[in-house]
Amino acid sequence: MARARAIPYHDQIVAVFIAASIGWALFGMLAGVWAAAELVFPALNFDLPWLTFGRLRTVHTNAVIFGFGGSALIGTAFYSVQRTCHQSLFAPGLAWVVFVGWQIGMCLSMLLLFAGINAGKEYAEMEWPLDIAVAVLWLSFALCFFGTIGRRRIAPIYISNWFYGALIIVVAMLHVVNNLALPVSWRESLPLYAGSVDAVVQWWYGHNAVGFFLTGGFLGMLYYFLPKQLGRPIWSYRLSVIAFWAFVYTYIWAGPHHLHFNAIPDWLQTLAMVMSLLLWLPSWATMVNGVMTISGAWHKLREDPALKFIVIALPFYGLATFEGPMLAIKSVNVVSHFTDWTVGHVHSGALGWNAFVTFGTLYFLAPKLAGRPLFSARAANIHFALGVTGVLLYIMAMWGAGIMQGLLWLNLDEAGEVRYSFVEIMEAVAPYYVARLIGGALFFAGTALMAWNLYMTMRGARIVQWYAPAHAEASAAARKTKPRTRARKPAAA
Repeated sequence: MARARAIPYHDQIVAVFIAASIGWALFGMLAGVWAAAELVFPALNFDLPWLTFGRLRTVHTNAVIFGFGGSALIGTAFYSVQRTCHQSLFAPGLAWVVFVGWQIGMCLSMLLLFAGINAGKEYAEMEWPLDIAVAVLWLSFALCFFGTIGRRRIAPIYISNWFYGALIIVVAMLHVVNNLALPVSWRESLPLYAGSVDAVVQWWYGHNAVGFFLTGGFLGMLYYFLPKQLGRPIWSYRLSVIAFWAFVYTYIWAGPHHLHFNAIPDWLQTLAMVMSLLLWLPSWATMVNGVMTISGAWHKLREDPALKFIVIALPFYGLATFEGPMLAIKSVNVVSHFTDWTVGHVHSGALGWNAFVTFGTLYFLAPKLAGRPLFSARAANIHFALGVTGVLLYIMAMWGAGIMQGLLWLNLDEAGEVRYSFVEIMEAVAPYYVARLIGGALFFAGTALMAWNLYMTMRGARIVQWYAPAHAEASAAARKTKPRTRARKPAAA
């Protein structure tokens, strides 16, 4: 029998991605709070072009989505793929190139957005030189990830890797197709598409960036770290696989629901609405799977602050994935279109789902990597209270403002004219904007507290090298063995 040998995991790269994710969370959320404050106190832009709401809002979305979210997704993918494959990371040097390149690219994009250099596409504001750089870095990330799976030492591919893999493949396709352009100068290009075609391609990209970057990737995070923290397998592995394929095949069609009542074919709007409604099934299947996994282990919430964040993320995920399809219904969309109701929906998902599941993961990972307990469980619990209070105040304020806006805009007088002017409506929603600012500030304060807590946890620590279970050399042949057709429920390795 061949001698067994241990495999080292490359965790330093995970630690730096975590640190970068926290830094971008602080920067991006601060930009968001400042932008919200400008809607209450317009003088806060100090008549400086780079502090105007239009630029701050774009900086906020890019820093939070691609800086905070992107760094967290890449780091956790590198952590979990090694453990679910019982193999060290493929091409670790290339992984460091991805880290350095991603952070430099984010810094450059922030400078350009502050300067007003903007491609003008939602979630795709970078100009063509950075678009090319992002594509190269993303393919390098793919090589590290899929290379590790290709060398795995066990036959099954755990479900979290399916979602991370979908994130990588679909986002690469979306990024390339949507950003096809003819460069005019280093800071400007002309889109390859025009008119309604450009709008359809943009929202095919825009909504699926939400679907596969902000949903699919974070579902990969959930499916690994929830069972890992609970110490038990996912409730139904078969349901997770069904939900994955239903999610992939349904979500890709939903983008045109952003273009209801616009100059695109009516059949395309209807198709997007139907596919959006079908998304209830895979989304809620995942939520139910997560809740049933926790069932019987609720007592762990009293002793594990990290688990609280992941558990609270599940109902927010269910809420956001119920509300999104509902807003895609044309008779509802006629009220919600172009209102703050949509802003509330986006942030119920971005803060309640994406941020909370990431916070829970970071609270779990930092002590693991440092080889010591979390510095302050009390501070984590305070963060939890601040975060939940902040997000609830934020989204309820935006729901109230949005529904009021939609109904007032649809209110006509006897002559068929809009009864209330734009200024009157903005005056009516001013109190809701104050509530939104308070909620955002509370959420940011909790995030800052987490940053301090994790810094104190990892300060001076030597990143612990965790090793895969020893395997006989002959076990490598196991990955060539055809697995049984009966579905199993493997735990996260």
